[in-house]
Amino acid sequence: MPEAPDVETAWTWLLERRPLTRGCFDDTLPPIAAAAYANPVLRGLFPFHTHGTLKFPRDAPPWHEPTIDDLPHVVLGDPPYSVHTAGDAGCLGRAATAEDAFSLVVAHLPADLGGNEDNHHRSRPGTPS
Repeated sequence: MPEAPDVETAWTWLLERRPLTRGCFDDTLPPIAAAAYANPVLRGLFPFHTHGTLKFPRDAPPWHEPTIDDLPHVVLGDPPYSVHTAGDAGCLGRAATAEDAFSLVVAHLPADLGGNEDNHHRSRPGTPS
């Protein structure tokens, strides 16, 4: 299956469910991909659908070895959506909506990518501040 050559193409293929590309067979993906794309911070990252998750590598292919997988991701399926740390080291929280799940992803991005450096003090969707 071909990889998109750049971030913009990857989003286009994902949202259009282009045949024989990542995510084209996953019926749970379209509303989740649309929610991720609606977030301007995530729209600048490469969307990577793999093994029931939506990840956000920092760069478009070709990836260098070893691939840097250091950003949070969302596990797809029915709500609530689980948001996990890079490498599945832990669960950052669960969200009732895809929009809230991606807000949680952004809250845990490094500051240089638009995240909140002090994210451990930020409330998670569905929890009190």
